[in-house]
Amino acid sequence: MLKGVAASPGIAIGKVFLYTKEKAEINMKNIDESKVEYEIERFKKALEVTKEQIQKIKEDALKEFGKDKAEIFEAHLMLASDPELIEGVENMIKTELITADNAVNKVIEQNASVMESLDDEYLKERAADLRDVGSRIINNLLGVKNTSLSELDEQVIIIAKDLTPSDTATMKKEMVLGFATDIGGRTSHTAIMARSLEIPAVVGLGNVTTQVNNGNTVIVDGLEGVVIVNPDESTMNEYKTKKENYDKKVEKLKKLKDLPAITPDGKKVMLAANIGTPKDVKSALANGAEGVGLFRTEFLYMDRTTLPTEEEQFEAYKEVAEKMEGRPVTIRTLDIGGDKELPYLDMPKEMNPFLGYRAIRLCLDKTDIFKTQLRAILRASAYGNIHIMYPMISSIEDVRKANIVLNEVKAELDKEGIKYDKNIKVGIMVEIPSAAVTADILAKEVDFFSIGTNDLCQYTLAVDRMNEHVKDYYQPFNPAILRLIKFVIDAAHKEGKFAAMCGEMAGDPLATVILLGLGLDEFSMSATSIPTVKNIIRNVEYERAKEIAERVLNIAEAEKIQKMMEDIIKDIE
Repeated sequence: MLKGVAASPGIAIGKVFLYTKEKAEINMKNIDESKVEYEIERFKKALEVTKEQIQKIKEDALKEFGKDKAEIFEAHLMLASDPELIEGVENMIKTELITADNAVNKVIEQNASVMESLDDEYLKERAADLRDVGSRIINNLLGVKNTSLSELDEQVIIIAKDLTPSDTATMKKEMVLGFATDIGGRTSHTAIMARSLEIPAVVGLGNVTTQVNNGNTVIVDGLEGVVIVNPDESTMNEYKTKKENYDKKVEKLKKLKDLPAITPDGKKVMLAANIGTPKDVKSALANGAEGVGLFRTEFLYMDRTTLPTEEEQFEAYKEVAEKMEGRPVTIRTLDIGGDKELPYLDMPKEMNPFLGYRAIRLCLDKTDIFKTQLRAILRASAYGNIHIMYPMISSIEDVRKANIVLNEVKAELDKEGIKYDKNIKVGIMVEIPSAAVTADILAKEVDFFSIGTNDLCQYTLAVDRMNEHVKDYYQPFNPAILRLIKFVIDAAHKEGKFAAMCGEMAGDPLATVILLGLGLDEFSMSATSIPTVKNIIRNVEYERAKEIAERVLNIAEAEKIQKMMEDIIKDIE
């Protein structure tokens, strides 16, 4: 049994298809100056072949997966046509006197490494897209050809080091029962694709490729994040039953899509989706989202060499607003800086980037960037039900300063005669303890709160959530966290405002009853978590949830709270 990350729920049982790729041997030797133009010409030809291949994959993906997944390859085409990438490779060939394949490898790795250093998991994983394009260019330079997953002729479980967007877009999806990979996290391309196709997947297994052979039987448990190689008869029977029960449950949950998230005794809450790009709206609606509780705007600033224009941002925000057809869309203003570097901004190196120059702090300093984004959001608000949300607020001064900039932008638009929602709601992320503790003060000057539990846990418990050595200290059920959540919700309600949550805790089934009982108005989560949370809400009385929440607030240990909720959820589900 191998343990990894549960990336896409479900259970798959089948034969292994070990997907390996021939490693391109890059020529590390230096070249003579007389060969520079020859190498540049080689690079240009390989680039043209690469673009033709990506265009073909894009067309195939459009037929097989639809417009949303095909857009991945529109981004790949943009990367392959990026003037700065092309110029970077050509300059490296000239200045370092190296081969085209070596130059491509170096430039791609430099850019991918910057992306991997980011704290945002979604954006960090986009480094895989850049490497996919780079690998294709290098293979075309060196004449390397790899097996395509489009050639599968029987149903299999794909075991690989990793799967690139090109791999998954060209595969015959009806032949794929599940995925298991050595690397990757919940936001890796493999995980995202597996969830959208509803294929069970476990990633980040470390060495699964060295533990199996073609034709082995494996079980991929995307619920628990385990892979079992060559199971014995009793294990096989156990998992067949588990699979049957899970499949029945999924069918039952699908029927809830158009039903409200309302308890048997009439308490209604909103279930919304967290999204990163306009193409995520499709999954949100397919899973019954009643709104977008968090639109992370950072994606617009990544994978590029310059700041996005007002028009680019406006089009993205407008697209989401229109697709949501009047449902609320909460757009978080730029949450970048410190730990999330942008190569085209001159950002200071910091000892403690989590506590540094980022999010609203950066925006209040670089008001030109902030104003451009606010103009785009306000303009898009004329096309739907948009809310604005400021991240990393630590005091009332932060809110007031941000609103001064917002009001300046509104005045500019009024002067220009540009339409926008004059009553647009403005709220804040509550993710810093100082904001949670002063929620009663902040509630007087904002329209809503959205609790960001990922950072609230990190800052309150003084634990780096990315640090393996202290991961056990990261406890969403810690009494301190639960008490802060209650205080924030109560403070919002006292002022007649609504309280939402967009951190991972909002999509955790073990937390659902507690949060419901504490009075949370909106749960915003990954789209695929919505049906499970909705099912719990529709099967527990609000009065009972309030009693459970009260009991939980009087328990001293996080572990005891978690165990109690595991028992309660078993009864409800």
